[in-house]
Amino acid sequence: MDAFLAALFALGDALTAHVLLSAAAITAGILTALPLAVWASRNETVARVSLGFASLVQTIPALALLALFFPVLLSLRAVFGEGLPTLGFLPALLALALYALLPILRNAVTAQANLDAGVIEAADGMGMTFAQRLRLVEAPLAAPYIMAGIRTAAVWTIGAATLATTIGQKSLGDPIFAGLQTQNWALVLAGCVASAGLALFADLLLGMVERGFRERRKILWLGGIVAAILGIAAAFVVQFGGQRDDAVVIGAKTFSEQYILARLIGHRLERAGFAVEYRDGLGSAVAHSAAASGAVDVYVDYTGTIWANQMKRTDNPGREAMYEGIVQWERETGGPRMLGRLGFENAYGFAMRQDRARELGVASLADLARVAPRLTMGGDPEFFERPEWTGVRDEYGLRFADLRTFAPTFMYNALRSGEADVISAYTSDGRIAADNLVILSDPEGTLPGYDAVLMLSPEAAGNERLTAALRPLLGSISVEAMRAANYAVDREEDKLGFDAAARQLAGE
Repeated sequence: MDAFLAALFALGDALTAHVLLSAAAITAGILTALPLAVWASRNETVARVSLGFASLVQTIPALALLALFFPVLLSLRAVFGEGLPTLGFLPALLALALYALLPILRNAVTAQANLDAGVIEAADGMGMTFAQRLRLVEAPLAAPYIMAGIRTAAVWTIGAATLATTIGQKSLGDPIFAGLQTQNWALVLAGCVASAGLALFADLLLGMVERGFRERRKILWLGGIVAAILGIAAAFVVQFGGQRDDAVVIGAKTFSEQYILARLIGHRLERAGFAVEYRDGLGSAVAHSAAASGAVDVYVDYTGTIWANQMKRTDNPGREAMYEGIVQWERETGGPRMLGRLGFENAYGFAMRQDRARELGVASLADLARVAPRLTMGGDPEFFERPEWTGVRDEYGLRFADLRTFAPTFMYNALRSGEADVISAYTSDGRIAADNLVILSDPEGTLPGYDAVLMLSPEAAGNERLTAALRPLLGSISVEAMRAANYAVDREEDKLGFDAAARQLAGE
């Protein structure tokens, strides 16, 4: 209970960011839906097309809709210039506004379509103009039904906004994703309770407004609107009142090691006098593009990931040649700058339980190919779409009975429980030793090296004070130290937080 309360009271920044994002998305949805509804109520074609589009949007999973706006905005930068943000608030706002559109639009169109024809005729008979009839007759009659749609949209939007974490926008998804990664259920519960509580509170306020419109009681609907505005204003003050514009943004991908290394970098920069912000839960492609565009100033990547995912290379020239090739390619393509290697490698490795590997007589990927048709392979959410998987699969002829996708932490649980026979493990993960796993050898050398490297945006790379603060990290982290820090946050008992694990890694 104490851990849950501590996690709940530490959600200030994430909560206020979530409030502002949700409020902006709902407002954008209202401002789009209501004029469209007026038009649609007078034009059957517009009604059919607009409602069809809004319904189509609802069939797209919220996570996919959020992710799709990243490449869209990236393409638009060529037209509108480098100032157009591709990550964070803008893509999250656009995606969530679309998600909020359907319930508001459908209720508004339905309300106007079912207005009493006699009332409309009476308004026309009194000589009312279109604007007068809309403002004095149609809007008051339709308002309760429209508010019901806004209430539905608000609850949907607040829930979906937790997924904005994946595109670099701070939200209540931050503690949820971090807690799921480390099986810190107090953190997950705190994020879920805060999100649910916010949705219920928003529904309560909007319900007051709806009741005020229905009962024609101005004090109710006006009071609800004022309370909502005051709440949003308070969130704005808390979120931006003490924020520094020169904060260094540190990115992290979706697994424990990345969270720890981000905090390690943050601690060093804070000691050097920098303000820092964290953008956690980013995918590999998103993190790389964010650093190239300056949306993220610094993050840790892996040479094999850049080589395969960004450069689309399938050969394996060796660690040194790969490193030098990446440095040159990033400079030629205007990508992020590589400051140097941290000193350890975190490669993909095919892992099995030692007892299961002995039982099947498997020690290498070549051995695995022989028994693969009887086994289930587990991978993290992006592994089966990566070139590394394609290369290994084709080189060894791996054909599994089933391929299953898990969050990284649950991937190890699946191996331990027998839900998977082999997984795409990370070689710097402390659970390899703790769970008595064996990494299968790669006799053909198909998997590339994965040296952990510090990546900086072009602007950050030109900041000598910042690079000077980070250089002592280069070559300073052994794979054994990284495994110990990873295990400290992933173990089932006596877990350390990311900050504490980062301090352990730094020897503090």
